[in-house]
Amino acid sequence: MSTVLEQKQAVVQEIADKLANSESTIFVDYRGLNVAQATELRSKLREADVEFKVYKNTMTRRATEETNYTDVDEHLVGPTAIATSRTDAVAAAKVLHEFSKENEALEIKTGIIQGEVTAVEDIKQLAELPSYDGLVAMLLSVLQAPLRNFALASKAVADQKEENEDAS
Repeated sequence: MSTVLEQKQAVVQEIADKLANSESTIFVDYRGLNVAQATELRSKLREADVEFKVYKNTMTRRATEETNYTDVDEHLVGPTAIATSRTDAVAAAKVLHEFSKENEALEIKTGIIQGEVTAVEDIKQLAELPSYDGLVAMLLSVLQAPLRNFALASKAVADQKEENEDAS
């Protein structure tokens, strides 16, 4: 009997560690996904370095008590899977949001992003943001614009001087 209790306590501790040490944790209802869809989702999440696991809601509730994330408890109804990312706050949101667009059976319930319980709408907005590389590319484009404009203006002036010299 004590072995079962110890196993349950270990699972609760595992969930609590994930909640406390992850950049993002997203709770989803996966009901209605067939095996092929679930496998595809797990593969995409793995590529993004996101762990995806199903825990019993009672175990998850105990873990939320330990980590003071009890606001999540109201969403722990029905089949719930947890996607956690230790390094990237946006990775799980992006993969799950994109996958839920293609597969309506996947429903994002709530999440914890950088220690804050987050609503579904906020998770979707976060998922819509460009990636880090995309943001860097946008910044570089903005920084290059003045130089590009200066180069074009210089070329136009040079071309005009050349035309004036040819006309003379």
